[in-house]
Amino acid sequence: MRRRRLAPLLAVSATATLAPVLATSTATAAPPATPSTASSSAATGALDRYVEQKPQWKRCEADSPAELECATIKVPLDYRVPGGERIDLAISRIKSTAPGKRHGVLFSNPGGPGGRGLYMPLGMQDRLPESAQQKYDLIGFDPRGVGQSSPVSCDLEPEEENWLRPYKEETFDKDVAWARDVANKCKEKAGDALPYFTTRNTARDMDLIRSILGEKKISYVGYSYGTYLGAVYTQLFPGRADRFVLDSAVDPARAWRGMIQWWAEGAQPAYDRWTEWAAERSEKYGLGETPKQVDRTFWDLVAQADEKPIEVDGQPTTGDDIRSGMREAVFSPKYATEGVVELKKAAAGKPASAKKLAAFAGSEGAGSEGAGSEGAGSEGAGTAGAADAAEVPSDNMTASFWAVVCGDNSAAWSRDPESYRQDAIEDKGRYPLYGDFASSIKPCAFWDKSVEPATEVNNKVGSLVVQNEWDSQTPLPSGQALHADLKGSKMITVLGGEGHGVYPNGNACTDGTVTDYLLTGKLPAKDVTCEATADSNAEARTNQKRDVLPGSPLPERF
Repeated sequence: MRRRRLAPLLAVSATATLAPVLATSTATAAPPATPSTASSSAATGALDRYVEQKPQWKRCEADSPAELECATIKVPLDYRVPGGERIDLAISRIKSTAPGKRHGVLFSNPGGPGGRGLYMPLGMQDRLPESAQQKYDLIGFDPRGVGQSSPVSCDLEPEEENWLRPYKEETFDKDVAWARDVANKCKEKAGDALPYFTTRNTARDMDLIRSILGEKKISYVGYSYGTYLGAVYTQLFPGRADRFVLDSAVDPARAWRGMIQWWAEGAQPAYDRWTEWAAERSEKYGLGETPKQVDRTFWDLVAQADEKPIEVDGQPTTGDDIRSGMREAVFSPKYATEGVVELKKAAAGKPASAKKLAAFAGSEGAGSEGAGSEGAGSEGAGTAGAADAAEVPSDNMTASFWAVVCGDNSAAWSRDPESYRQDAIEDKGRYPLYGDFASSIKPCAFWDKSVEPATEVNNKVGSLVVQNEWDSQTPLPSGQALHADLKGSKMITVLGGEGHGVYPNGNACTDGTVTDYLLTGKLPAKDVTCEATADSNAEARTNQKRDVLPGSPLPERF
């Protein structure tokens, strides 16, 4: 067990100097809602009580490692009115293993929206080299509305969490009703607090944690959605960002409808790559001697399953299930090929490998089932106690997902249901594998208008963007877009890299570059290109499936 002393919390006299700085930043980032909002000096006074908090650190759970400590602090629900309602924020830490070499604090986020980060320090401890663990106190937190941080709920039934729905003319009206019902249930259950569970406010929470811990700056490792959270932090608090690693990146300009649509756009070239790969190995796999023949093999299976579901591991699998599962599978050509081989066997009524068919079993929508399987790992369910699980609503991940995806940028979502019908039809033509899933109706069509406009990311803060070439969630152009927005950033591109979540993956090029930046604060002189290896691809693809990530919490999350 590592038991080292963390830098002391600020004394009351020190908070008096830091609080005005925090107040100025948050006030600038969140202008007053009305002319009657309290004056700057009054706002500063209201924030003093937050900055002066002294977290009561204690062991997180009876069966969790002793070095992981947890505490709960209070943050404003609405930073524009800091004297108003307060909510809980659960934070955690693992202290530096060598206080004499300590540089500061390293925050982290596993992805989402909706992914829990309270146990993230254990994942970082497991993956970071000892040299980095000496440099930093590892800081985790459940974002507002998530897990132990005043969890939001919409009282959704499991079938209502099934949200990635393929477009069908005969079911579209039903899907519109579902989307409207989810939005209404979220408003009814979460009430007036719902509009404030946003990325901008989570970034403000991070800065408040920083101030409470007595730190001038924070370093950060964010995965997937966590890259957007990190980018928003650099935009709101550029002077507080130290060493920022943004792994598997979100394009801020496409938050959030455009990012979901990018899943379809990114899947199509990966699918074409797969048909070529399988055709080159036709003698071994027998899926076709040309890419066109491989393509026909796949769509024949989809058509067969549409007519009569194929039994996969005891479950009926439809053509939509196959399309949905293939979207993720094709980012590893070998994995996709082996899966389709087994799918052919199952379609012919022959014994097939359930393990290799896992991508296709019950894939359709995947909202509620996903949240109960891989999502549980990302939430730290393997380390959280039963009491914690009982306190968190069963639909919390889905509810917090919609709160952010709809609330961050309501302007991105049309209010006309018919526009979603048209987009779904057109995008299924452009991207037949997944276009209609991505573009069809979502609850955001019926969400209230965002309290604040979406964050435009455009700054010169130094940061390191890390991206696989073949990523099932945040395609390479998404990472390139964030790199362009962050004018002071450098980018690592892993050519041939597969999977979602890169660092660390055992690749000396990527791991060495990122670790050196975390240790020294020096970015590479220019962008870096690394070549993936079979081992690093296998490691990257498992990142999102660990009990405590790095990685994105769900195949259906960012």
